[in-house]
Formats: sequence, structure tokens, C-alpha cells
Amino acid sequence: MSIEKIVDQALQDGYLTPAMEAEVGRICDTASELSIEEYMALDRLMGALLTGEVVAVPRKQFINVMEELVLTEAIARVAEIEATSDRTLDLGDIAAYALNRLPPLYATTEEGANYQRQHAKEGLQGVISQRVGEAIAKNLDKPDFFPERQVIGKSSKDEILNQVSTLLQAYAPSFEPEMHH
Repeated sequence: MSIEKIVDQALQDGYLTPAMEAEVGRICDTASELSIEEYMALDRLMGALLTGEVVAVPRKQFINVMEELVLTEAIARVAEIEATSDRTLDLGDIAAYALNRLPPLYATTEEGANYQRQHAKEGLQGVISQRVGEAIAKNLDKPDFFPERQVIGKSSKDEILNQVSTLLQAYAPSFEPEMHH
């Protein structure tokens, strides 16, 4: 999609989605230089964003509280197994397996997220533990004959830190990492 088309779409809808924003960024990064039309379109978009005629949709307007609950449970159980045996488990595999078998709990506000957490702890903790247990059993059972499997975003330590930091910011908007000088 061209910059002009994206801008027209944004003006028509009144919204600039993260995908549209990313595509504009990609075009700007890869083009050696932008045309007059592209500059004019970007100028129109900036004006519309400033007046509020177009609203930029934030990357994450909602969270799935179930992800946080499953991760918490999975991390505790995996840490226990890895501490008492020579096995290493794939946390991502385990969380994904369990999440695919649990209801999502979406929230758009901190109050909503707290309500969902409370609701889940009262009514769903048992089934969360059960699904994570099944996921771990399946993971322990998994043969190692797929060394060529491509893991999504195989991460370096820095990337993992960034992911954790991003996760914390999503779940704890008031969280500020302390800067050490």
C-alpha cells in the first residue's frame, strides 16, 4: 500500500492503526527519497493527527489477563522442575499450549484487568494449574528430533529483557525502571 493510499484510508476512517503506521515507516525507511505527493500526504496526515481528525490507535489498547496468569503459573512450575532435575523446558511452548485451552480474559482498563485477575483467581485457578500441568507433561514428553524447528523470535538476553520490560509496562503502566548512573 502506498503512503497516499494509507493516508486516504486514515482520513476516511478517522483512525491510524499500528499496521498503517508501521507500513508508512517501512516505506519511509526503504525509499531512497520520497516524492512530492508522498510528502504532501504525510503533511496531510500530520495535520489531521494534530487536529484530532485522525486518531492514532495505540499498539496495545487491551491486554489478555490470562497470559499473565498462565505465565506466572508456568514460570513457577518450570523453575521448580528445572531446579530439581536436569530437564530444561520451553516456557513459550508451555504457555502457548495452556493458553490455547483456556478462555481469554481481555481488559481495556486497569480496573477491568484487576476485576479479571480476581475473577480468574476465584473461579479459574484450578483449571489454569491443570492446563499448565498438561502442557508441562507434554513438553517433558516431547522428543528432541526437531532441532530445525524455528522458534518465533529466538531471543538474545537483551531482547528478553526488552520483552519483559514491555510486558511490565503493558501490565503495570505506572512501572518505571530505575535508571542506575
